[in-house]
Amino acid sequence: MDEPDSTGRFGTFGGRFVPEPLMQALMDLEVNFRKFWSDPEFKGEYYDILKNFGGRPTPVTFLKNMSNDLGVNLYLKREDLAHTGSHKINNVIGQALLAKRMGKSNLIAETGAGQHGVATATAAALLGLKATVYMGAVDVKRQGLNVFRMELLGAKVVPVESGSKTLKDAVNEAMRAWVKEVDDTHYCLGSVMGPHPYPWIVREFQRILGSEARSQIYEILGGKYPNYVVACVGGGSNAAGTFSGFVDTDAELVGVEASGGAALTYGTVGVVHGMKSYILQDEVGQILEASSISAGLDYPGVGPEHSFLKENKRVRYETATDSEVLSAFKILSSSEGIIPALESAHGLAWIIKASRTGEISQGSNVLLTLSGRGDKDVAEVKEMVDRGTVI
Repeated sequence: MDEPDSTGRFGTFGGRFVPEPLMQALMDLEVNFRKFWSDPEFKGEYYDILKNFGGRPTPVTFLKNMSNDLGVNLYLKREDLAHTGSHKINNVIGQALLAKRMGKSNLIAETGAGQHGVATATAAALLGLKATVYMGAVDVKRQGLNVFRMELLGAKVVPVESGSKTLKDAVNEAMRAWVKEVDDTHYCLGSVMGPHPYPWIVREFQRILGSEARSQIYEILGGKYPNYVVACVGGGSNAAGTFSGFVDTDAELVGVEASGGAALTYGTVGVVHGMKSYILQDEVGQILEASSISAGLDYPGVGPEHSFLKENKRVRYETATDSEVLSAFKILSSSEGIIPALESAHGLAWIIKASRTGEISQGSNVLLTLSGRGDKDVAEVKEMVDRGTVI
């Protein structure tokens, strides 16, 4: 998981497929990222904010009760304990600092589950920037708490009424807005997706997650790495950050997609949102609608580096259904006192299933990145329970 090549590709995936007005902005962004990411002063400020404002390092927690039940040793990398409640703060602090160095005064962002939007609004408030967050109208409704959090932090939330009114459409609107406002605005993209250099930039800012987890679990296991390292995958930033810490070990890396938005499992190679990657599309290349109980995984594509890792067979990609996710959500909450984000519960759902079927052998050491906490999802899950959904 090194730099992409000179054309911004990981193997054949990635690149820049954007309107001409954005090409120069992307090239400027790459130049500035290279400049400041090699600057000790910039890195020092970045790490200082993540430590003293963001709450890093986040701990690794052993799940005693679930481990006894499943017959494996299950550990969580606790990104739910980072400030704002997810791993998103790692990337956003980096991009907001970069935007200030570039002389930008405004941030725009897309969001699905709302966690990236909350993190963007938080960073903007901290650093004195303005923030506008585009969010699908469906997600605005199902993630009302995060919408209020963004507004409380001073951001403007723009509901997107086009298309499926979910994450894909929020990305479309954010990119359209950036074309019009590129001179004084930075697009704070939330995952390892989009045109180069975003997949690389976001992975580098999320690398701290994998670096911490690597050293923590190595110490916990007495000088060994886990047998399995697992993370949920939508766009794929928490997984990319996690896997970067273990890609050179003998750990089996597993990314878990939503079954209704599994681009790596059911998709084909195409172009969406400025990148070449695996996407859900029909025979003539029209983008298909993704469907997931989790707003953050409700996306018909995936970051290009994940497509590269799939084709290299370094990472295996699995799926979890909505019902499996709801069951995992309840099990972790009731057995360990930790309410996970529905996104993170996808990874847990696969671990539970694979442990019970013997796919993960008894006694294995398994590390899961808990990418976010489930406060944002409780109201939605309660509505489903009130309607008769069994979890």
